[in-house]
Formats: sequence, C-alpha cells, structure tokens
Amino acid sequence: MRSAEQLSEPVPGRGASGFPSMSSLTEKDRPIVQLLLNTGTCPRCILRFCCVGSQTLYRHPDKDLMKDLRDFLKKNQEEEEGTVCLEVVDPPCKRIRLEDTEEGPEDLNHNGALPQIPSENDGNAAMESSAGKVCNVCLGILQEFCEADFVKRVCQKVNSADYQFTSFVFSVSLPPQLSVRERAAWLGVKQEMRNLGLSLEKDDIVQLKEAYKWIIHPQLAEELGVPADGKSLFEVSVVFAHPETDEECRFLATACPDCFKPAKNKQSVFTRMAVIKALEKIKEEDFLKHFPCPPSSPKNLCDALEIQCNNGAVFVAGRYNKYSRNLPQTPWIIDGERKLESSVEELISEHLMAEFKADSFNFSSSGREDVDVRTLGNGRPFAIELVNPRRIHFTAEEMKRLQQAINNSSDKIQVRDLQLVTREAIGRMKEGEEEKTKTYSALIWTDKAIQREDIALLDDIKELKLDQKTPLRVLHRRPLAVRCRIIHTMSSEYIDEHHFRLHLKTQAGTYIKEFVHGDFGRTKPNIGSLLNRTADILELDVESVDVDWPPTLDN
Repeated sequence: MRSAEQLSEPVPGRGASGFPSMSSLTEKDRPIVQLLLNTGTCPRCILRFCCVGSQTLYRHPDKDLMKDLRDFLKKNQEEEEGTVCLEVVDPPCKRIRLEDTEEGPEDLNHNGALPQIPSENDGNAAMESSAGKVCNVCLGILQEFCEADFVKRVCQKVNSADYQFTSFVFSVSLPPQLSVRERAAWLGVKQEMRNLGLSLEKDDIVQLKEAYKWIIHPQLAEELGVPADGKSLFEVSVVFAHPETDEECRFLATACPDCFKPAKNKQSVFTRMAVIKALEKIKEEDFLKHFPCPPSSPKNLCDALEIQCNNGAVFVAGRYNKYSRNLPQTPWIIDGERKLESSVEELISEHLMAEFKADSFNFSSSGREDVDVRTLGNGRPFAIELVNPRRIHFTAEEMKRLQQAINNSSDKIQVRDLQLVTREAIGRMKEGEEEKTKTYSALIWTDKAIQREDIALLDDIKELKLDQKTPLRVLHRRPLAVRCRIIHTMSSEYIDEHHFRLHLKTQAGTYIKEFVHGDFGRTKPNIGSLLNRTADILELDVESVDVDWPPTLDN
C-alpha cells in the first residue's frame, strides 16, 4: 500500500476541483484504472486496487475523483502519443511488447474471453459510462453511502436514540457477496498486470471496510461533535444488504460444501466468514468458470437495512439486606407459573433499569439464600450488569439518591454501598468464593427434651468436616456429588427444652439446613447425630458474608 507521505508531496498543478492531482498513481496503474473504469468500477474502488493508502484522498467528492482519474489518463495518453511520434522508426518498447503478448489459458474469463482494456482513446468514454452507475465492486458503498445525506441520516438515528456518549466506534456489516465481487475484480486486474510483467497481491489492496471508515469517520465525528475511537464503548453500526445479488455466493456451496454449515443463530449459511473461507479454498480456474471476471454492474444500490446504536454495559454493585422470609432472591417460576410476586433481584433492578434506561440486566451475587432465609448484618454483595444503557454518567450524589429510592420502595430489602464498578472488579466478588466464610444463626427444634449441658458440647467443636451429598431439595438443578465442607466454629444459646439457637461460622457453600436435620443421612455428621436425637431447623438467618467487596461507602 502506498503511504500518505507519497501523496502529500507538492503537486505541480491542481485541477479545477482544487484538489491535488493523482500524484500517487504511476504508469503501471494506468491499465488498472482503464480496466476498472471500463467495467463500471467507482473511483474510490479504483484507488483501492491501485493500493493508494492516503485517507484524505478517499474523502474527496466522487465527481472530483472521477475528474482526477480522467486527467491522469489524459496526461498519460498525451505523453505516450508524443513518445510514439518520436520513436515511430524504432522497434516497439518493452511495455508495448508486453501488452501485445499472446493470451494464455489463465487470462480467460468464465466465458473464455480476455477482459478488454480500453485504449487511451476510449478513456473518456469509459469514464462517461462509469459516471452515475452503481459500482460493480462495492455495490455503491463507496458512492452514495459516503455522501452527507447518509451521514445526516445516521446521526439523526443516533441523536433520536438519546444515548449519553463521549466518543463512538463505527462498525459496518457488508453483504457476503461483496467478497465474491472483490475476488473477481482482483483476478481480472491481476491477469492484466501479469500481462505487463507486474504483480498485484490481494493483501496489497485497501480493504473496503477500511476505506469506508476513512471516509465516514470524520463526517460522523463532525456531525456528532465527538471523536471516533476504536476503544469506545458506544457503537454505531450499519447493516447493508443487496437483494439483487444475494444469489451470487451459491456456487461456492457446490465448490466448497464443507465451508457452509448451518448454525443455530444464523438465518443463512452464507455468512461473510464462510464465504471468505470458501474463497480461500476454491481454485482460481474453478472460480472463473462460475463467476464473471470482472463482475457485471448491478442495477441497484445496496440497502442500509439497519442503523443501530449500542452502549457498552454498565455495572452497578452494592450489598443488600433481605428482611422477609417470603421473598426469593431471583424470580421463583416453576413450570412457567410464578410462585411469588417479587424477588430481591427485581426490587433492586427495576429502579436501576429505569434510571439507566437499559434494555435488560444480569444479576449476580456472592452466593444466595433460600426464600425463607433472611440476610442481615452488612448484607450480601451483589452486582448488576445493565445492558445497552442510554444513560451512563452518574455522580456519587445521584447514586446515593438512587439507593435511597430503592430503600424507600420496599420494607423487604435494603441496599447499601451502591456504586458504579468495572467489569473486571466484579471478578473479585467471585474469587475464592468457596474459601470465604459465612456466619449464620439457626433456630433449632429437637424431638427429645434438652438441657443446657446437652448442647454445650457443640461449643467445643472446631473445624468439623462434613460430607454433604447434594441435598434432595436442589437435586433437580445441581449435579449429584459429595462435597466436603467445614464448620469452623459453633456457639449454642439455650431457649427451652425443645429449642435452642445455634450460631455457626462455616465455609461458604455449606448447606446449613441439611447440617441440622441430616437430609436422611445425606449430610454426615449433622446436629441430630451429634446430639443423638432428631433435630430440625425452624428459622435461618445469614449474619455475615465475609467478602471484602464492594468498597464500603459513607452512606
């Protein structure tokens, strides 16, 4: 690819358009320019195939680029005519001899004919025929869709979506048949270059997407008032389609069937990546048998099917207390039927969704409690991913007000330390989760009468190892396994002959209810076996979750 420095050198003259002439094009580019103009290729695609790497040159108006190409061909024509007049008695020069080389078998297109390069005298006619036509390579992407009207259309869509953003990244989805047409044009150009003893590698050609972004980025940035940034979390995307040429990829499925496998989330097997894979695999002679080289000109431009905006996810973290014994952490739905009207997740997220104007959310936490278990103390750490939020900037004071709104909305939960966090920080909530400790308070019933001394032995037990087979109550959603868990300490509190309270500090992931009643012998040892009587749990509270995240705020 030729660099921008080569193009920025002073040029002796300027055309009527006021733009520099094609200083980067040389004599070896003339046959490329003539061939592509003659077959209906737009000026910007011609620059791509001439490997011009100046971004600014592509931004010149289409009509001015066409004039510059005309001037380039005219200048070369005049110089050559003068040379021929002076050297008419001499043998033909090497370049002319190369042009007259007999055609070889690989110079044939799919109809067995050699693509024709227009003579110098046909240059103007070629440009007249190209002007106003839909490009046979880019299908109009580098024509109409680079104009100010389309840029304004995109920006109107962005502004009407009401997103907060300070930069943007632009992405484009192109019809897969563009790759086929690009290959056909390259093969045609390559054949002619070979006839001149020159070469053109496919990787030297400026990619269509790259050229399009060179043109569109500055226009979008000016219209939106923010810079384009490849690392921006705000994405503006355009999806192009060209129904007229949709069938052009089908021959590849016959030639390379293993490249086109049905996928669950794809409407068609002819994805861009599948087509590129097939083009890398198919032999040139097989390609030329099935597809015109160079490609024919279409009647219609591409359609801009979708103009979409998407903001990167925002993450909010905090700790919640749950005071109800009739509230699940997440929606409780069995066989499509909702069992309870709300959940911790919903009570928190409905406020965040409204304020951040997000499409959806994902809730996660450091463990979970059963519907009838309270979470007290400093609460349980949680994080919510807000997908595609329209609003992303919140001050600390605004987050405090949002926290207060959540707390005022229900007496079943309370939230503290509500704050914006990064995706990476959420990983700290899950790190070493099973190595963390949790403390509980359990109200226990026994069938046989107990005295204080009967339960005192529990206070002396330290680092008690349990073997817990997956509880029957969660077997429908957890794999069957025996898990080793540790009860670090226990402290008993006598109430009456059949009741006592037990305070436990355990390894995270311990099933406390099963440790009390034994789950039909699936948890060993258990409170019943340690006290030699039947025991059951009446109430359970989580008193602390020892995860040092998120950071404590001054609430």
